[in-house]
Amino acid sequence: MKTALITGITGQDGSYLAELLLAKGYDVHGVIRRASTFNTGRLDDIYKDPHAAGSRFHLHFGDLADGNTIRRLLYHVHPSEIYNLGAQSHVRVSFDIPEYTANVTGLGVLRVLEAIKDYQEDTGKKVKFYQASSSEMFGSAPPPQNEETRFHPRSPYGIAKVFAFDTVRNYREAYGIFATNGILFNHESERRGETFVTRKITRGVARILAGLDKKIYLGNLAARRDWGYAPEYVEVMYLMLQQDEPDDFVIGTGGSHSVGDFVEAAFATVGIDDWKEYVDIDPRYYRPSEVDNLIADARKAKAKLGWAPKVGFDELVKRMVKYDLEKQGLHDQAAKIKI
Repeated sequence: MKTALITGITGQDGSYLAELLLAKGYDVHGVIRRASTFNTGRLDDIYKDPHAAGSRFHLHFGDLADGNTIRRLLYHVHPSEIYNLGAQSHVRVSFDIPEYTANVTGLGVLRVLEAIKDYQEDTGKKVKFYQASSSEMFGSAPPPQNEETRFHPRSPYGIAKVFAFDTVRNYREAYGIFATNGILFNHESERRGETFVTRKITRGVARILAGLDKKIYLGNLAARRDWGYAPEYVEVMYLMLQQDEPDDFVIGTGGSHSVGDFVEAAFATVGIDDWKEYVDIDPRYYRPSEVDNLIADARKAKAKLGWAPKVGFDELVKRMVKYDLEKQGLHDQAAKIKI
């Protein structure tokens, strides 16, 4: 039985990845930060009482800002694979808390890799490491972007991710660690956090139909992104660690849509064409420096991993709108959306 350790397991990607690995027979351990409220809602369907016999899903308190807990978990869990999905992952917020973002999103990766290096030297056991890199590292680099494109990050988040990316490469080359970077472009789902723009839009549409809100307040509608479906992206994380040699891969759909396109598609899903009546621009949501256009050139992943996305932009939007309609109790409207 393989054992996986996942940081950021309570997030969108972490929950999907945990489900995938459990289905493949893994013993899955997740790292969660201590909080005074439960923050494991995305894991409810797979969580089992750890006291129950045969349980293969385990949660541990830890933090990427604390190297001691990461090191202790490594020696306690003895993972064969580590998936580092933990980060301060909100790009706009990274401008407000840049030092914290750098500490967790950047230095956190260094802490994990240093622990892996020592663990491998002490035990002789090999650990494969996956780093959740980001298309935000490309920043203002002209699209399409692939593994050879030069990084030009435009946010503290992007800068921290570049530090982490280069740290992975260095530990791979210097110490022979099986460490790989998955440069994932934007990927969304029904489990996306409500403060992220895509979910803010689909949730806003549902709340407007439910009579709870009158407007959605957004920032730059012209920013363009390559949006895919998150469950498909965690599949390729797994595939990267099943290769004979570690490598870095760009993952995306190869398409590009603006935030405005996403808004229009979300409202069109519920039969509203005059969406501009329901959207106002709030300058507070603009970034000090913007990333204009990200488009993945994922030919390497297709050739070497056999991976290609299946869910397109329109279906992604429909899935998210349908989910939020159901969450607001608008089941009749949700039933009209055919996927």
